[in-house]
Amino acid sequence: MTRSLAPIRSLGLAALVVAALPSVALAQTPSMSPSTDTPFNSMAIARDEADACRVPKPSADLAETAYLRNGYRAILRILIAEEALASETCTCLLDQFTWEQALTALPRFQTSDNPRLPFKVLDLYAQADALEAQIAEACEE
Repeated sequence: MTRSLAPIRSLGLAALVVAALPSVALAQTPSMSPSTDTPFNSMAIARDEADACRVPKPSADLAETAYLRNGYRAILRILIAEEALASETCTCLLDQFTWEQALTALPRFQTSDNPRLPFKVLDLYAQADALEAQIAEACEE
């Protein structure tokens, strides 16, 4: 008499699926960890101390397009870096600057009369990166 193992295998597979269901449900539970900025599960990594002095993304209220907001962010990075180099300080100056200062400095960085594309964001990023590299080099010594 030959018996088939198929029913036993099916039963084992069903037991495995049922046992895994609570784990799947827990994995889908919303979480505020590790970052308080994200109300859902994500691959977000908590900010480290080096990010504490990083210019945050501006709010959507600052400008209607991401292009403009990114430009203002780069301008603020440049202003902060220029002040750090001028004052020869290695401390974070972020709390001494406002978005209003970036908007006020816009004419200095403006490359076009087009209100939707008043500057070249990539050029501003390159300038900010270069200034921040100078600061990092000076502060290493």
